[in-house]
Amino acid sequence: MLEAPASARLIEAFANTVDVELGTDELDTASGLSAWLAGQGLLDRGRRVGAEDHALCLRLRTGIREELGVHVGDTADTALLAGADDALRELPVLITVRRGTGDGGVPSPALSPVPGLPPVRKALAGLAIAWSELTVTGEAARLKRCAEHGCAWVFWDVSKNRSRRWCSMRICGNRAKARRYSAKQAATSAGRPA
Repeated sequence: MLEAPASARLIEAFANTVDVELGTDELDTASGLSAWLAGQGLLDRGRRVGAEDHALCLRLRTGIREELGVHVGDTADTALLAGADDALRELPVLITVRRGTGDGGVPSPALSPVPGLPPVRKALAGLAIAWSELTVTGEAARLKRCAEHGCAWVFWDVSKNRSRRWCSMRICGNRAKARRYSAKQAATSAGRPA
């Protein structure tokens, strides 16, 4: 089984802060975003998130979720993708030629938030870096939004040929197959070829 890299686990968790089936959104408020970022280790607890940063984060998440739907055959809303691209432009990262060692001999990454970014933007730049790593390596194609639109849960595709379409074949996959079967039966009953 192919294990998801840390960047994929972070983006998966970020995308799944909205639950379509339950109608919930962990990031619907700035304080919810602050708590989520702190829970991911990206932001100090109690740090306030402003309205502008909250809106930027939601644009980024919406665009990423839209792109992940493309991985299962959906057509993306280009305006939502453009909104995410605009958000990414507001989260500059520094690229270094090679990894070095930072404070205390801890390896520093080749990608890092631009020095001097305010704490919330630095945290959001961490999400941008994770997304960048996935797209550059091509591993973003393994991160998908469930093809069952009533679910839309984001999952890591562990199939060998990256062909999985549903978060759960047992639940979402069976729902889709049952609908196709019912439609075929209805068409046959109506005297139309299936």
